[in-house]
Amino acid sequence: MIPAVILAGGFSTRMGRDKALLAVPGGGWFLERLTRTFLAAGCTEVTAVVGPDAAERVAAAAAQVGLPVTLVVNPDPSRGQLSSLQVAIRALLPGRADGILVSPVDQPLVTVATTRAVLDAWRRSGAPAVRPARGGRHGHPVIFDARLLPELLAADVSAGARPVIRAHAADIVDVELDDPGAFEDIDTPDDYRRVFGVEP
Repeated sequence: MIPAVILAGGFSTRMGRDKALLAVPGGGWFLERLTRTFLAAGCTEVTAVVGPDAAERVAAAAAQVGLPVTLVVNPDPSRGQLSSLQVAIRALLPGRADGILVSPVDQPLVTVATTRAVLDAWRRSGAPAVRPARGGRHGHPVIFDARLLPELLAADVSAGARPVIRAHAADIVDVELDDPGAFEDIDTPDDYRRVFGVEP
């Protein structure tokens, strides 16, 4: 059982509007694109963490297209991305997952093939975490094995997930992939224009 978690709880202050609902030229919107990608790659379900200000808008958009995603609300996303991940882990536990696949909503162009490659590497290796890599950079989605979930829940949100990742660095598996979507953050209108060639 590998559920996917999409972190969409931020305030999108740099973008100026909900990133989860930003259109992907050619069809769909960021959260929709990621949800369908992860389900097509073999994830058993998708949970998206949203902030309280965006919850109603995202729920309405998901209902309109019949998007099979479970929304959970981070009541205080100002505490950082790890706080949203902790909300999702609590919603998925106890005992429902062998691991979780995690991605921020601002990387909507990751492919089904990349997601499958990460899933396959985790199944083969049994590593505590598996992530895409390219030229020394690390991307998303990342799989955290179930044995790391208690550590992520106990981690200090002000420090984020990095201390947990560093503690297991010797055992983490990096999958070398040539998928720009696994490394492309779309955080600002300039990012959107650069990636898509149109206005957001």
